[in-house]
Amino acid sequence: MAGAEDGPGQQPELDEDEAAYCRRWGAQHAGARELAALYSPGKRFQEWCCVVLCFSLIAHNLVHLLLLARWEHTPLVMLGVIAGALIADFLSGLVHWGADTWGSVELPIVGKAFIRPFREHHIDPTAITRHDFIETNGDNCLVTLLPLLNMAYQFRTQSPEALEQLYPWECFVFCLTIFGTFTNQIHKWSHTYFGLPRWVTLLQDWHVILPRKHHRIHHVSPHETYFCITTGWLNYPLEKIGFWRRLEDLIQGLTGEKPRADDMKWAQKIK
Repeated sequence: MAGAEDGPGQQPELDEDEAAYCRRWGAQHAGARELAALYSPGKRFQEWCCVVLCFSLIAHNLVHLLLLARWEHTPLVMLGVIAGALIADFLSGLVHWGADTWGSVELPIVGKAFIRPFREHHIDPTAITRHDFIETNGDNCLVTLLPLLNMAYQFRTQSPEALEQLYPWECFVFCLTIFGTFTNQIHKWSHTYFGLPRWVTLLQDWHVILPRKHHRIHHVSPHETYFCITTGWLNYPLEKIGFWRRLEDLIQGLTGEKPRADDMKWAQKIK
């Protein structure tokens, strides 16, 4: 599925294998249509609430971090940015792997709300490019609310001296939550081959965020590798040590559950 290497800042054309893949697994697939229909008004309302609250907290916390910034914090802040990106990448892979590999759309509450988008994505990978900002980012905003709320609480209750001591840690947590919040937006960009801003394609080409060519590897059926979708930095080392396969073998041995059974069920729907 991997075509020629994309040039810096360029919008690549799909090769023949990729075009055939999109024709086979697309919006007209029976499973994709059924899964898309499960997106409910209640889910939409939850996403709106999470996005509004999340970005309000991001703005609040960013203002306080800027007011507390000192030049002597720079080395630890830079370390926090890198550590935040790495941990966010690993956590994105862990969540992605878990939702891709285990569970079912029929599970109460979490099935339709959180597992459904992962099933839809494998049989209609371009669906994410048709989702608006709210649908794309609502779930990630929900996940990052707790650390953002805790950070806002610290800024409101701690003394200036305590905040001075906590500053490098709070910068790390903030960077982690920013990468986490925007993970699915970055994922969406990795599937968007036309019309991306140049600054986005440059970040992809420099591998600051998940590159398009890199993410194609995950979309080779049965979707069992390269799960990290924030920066993608950890995909190669985790694959080299067989991290996901070893974890699947352990869980299957303990529970008897077969990995990706529900995923294959939706892919095989023909009516």
